[in-house]
Amino acid sequence: MASHRRPKQPSRTRVTVLTTAAAAAVALSANAANAAPSEKLGKDEVKAKVDKLYEQAEQATEKYNGAKEKQQKLQKEISTIQDSVARGQEELNKLRDGLGSLATAQYRSGGIDASVQLLLSSNPDDYLDKASTLDQLSSQQVDALKKIQDKQRELAQERAEATEKLKDLSATRTELGNKKKEVQSKLAEAQKLLNSLTAKEKAQLAEEQQRASRSSTERVDLGDTPPGSGFAQAAFSAAQTRLGSPYVYGATGPSSFDCSGLTSWAYAQAGVSIPRTSEAQSQIGTRIYNQSDLKVGDLVFFFNDLHHVGLYAGHGQILHAPRTGTVVRYESMTTIGGPFMFGVRV
Repeated sequence: MASHRRPKQPSRTRVTVLTTAAAAAVALSANAANAAPSEKLGKDEVKAKVDKLYEQAEQATEKYNGAKEKQQKLQKEISTIQDSVARGQEELNKLRDGLGSLATAQYRSGGIDASVQLLLSSNPDDYLDKASTLDQLSSQQVDALKKIQDKQRELAQERAEATEKLKDLSATRTELGNKKKEVQSKLAEAQKLLNSLTAKEKAQLAEEQQRASRSSTERVDLGDTPPGSGFAQAAFSAAQTRLGSPYVYGATGPSSFDCSGLTSWAYAQAGVSIPRTSEAQSQIGTRIYNQSDLKVGDLVFFFNDLHHVGLYAGHGQILHAPRTGTVVRYESMTTIGGPFMFGVRV
């Protein structure tokens, strides 16, 4: 005979949990649907945010450039000190070998006297302080021993200097790595925002950028604006040959540049060595605060922290490497995005 059992009813607790979960899911879906339109940024909003991120990336780039320049300088200084220490050690060894020869000669003649023991001591400073011992030495022996002392002190000082510079180099490398990560983080964040745009919006932004680059890489009419100097004119002419080259952070040419990379490269072509970073470049030459006094080839600085630099092109225009996603081009000083601080005539 078949069994007719009633189906087991879900417990009150289980029903409550399922009902609550279902309600929560519906609420989340509704909220997501309602929030989606407000979270979606328009093309112009994305562009504004991306431009700000690129500006922050350029700030970090100049700090990165400074740390990299310091690293290279420290490496050269350390190498020079280490070479000097190596040469000094060879000289010290020769001086000690000379004393060893003297000791051998005295031993063969009947033993090593107190004066030679002094010369061979590993710590001659202790003995030189004793005038009674010095009386036992000839002037030639005293001179030889003092040479060893001087060389020992010189080597100790150079080794201590090298140790401090190695510590500084380690800290600089850490700073360099941090700044590189900061730049990459800003660029990645900007790219993420750009990826949120529709294909049509991306195409529109790309067209705007290409149009701006095409129109601003044509040679400008300098009119009667004179060059700052023969070097400035040569630097500006060199920079003009790089029109259309892409901006790449940390790049110093000849095929890609960041802002201070372009200016330092341009002046190098004119035979003038200027510092690598925009902040350091602002410390050279003669400052010009009135825009109307600027001449072609003068360095021009923007933003309160001076993180952007270009070359004055005349008629309120500059020739510069603007930021990631752009190329070397002319641009009005009024559209840089930050205030003009001053110019520098090299």
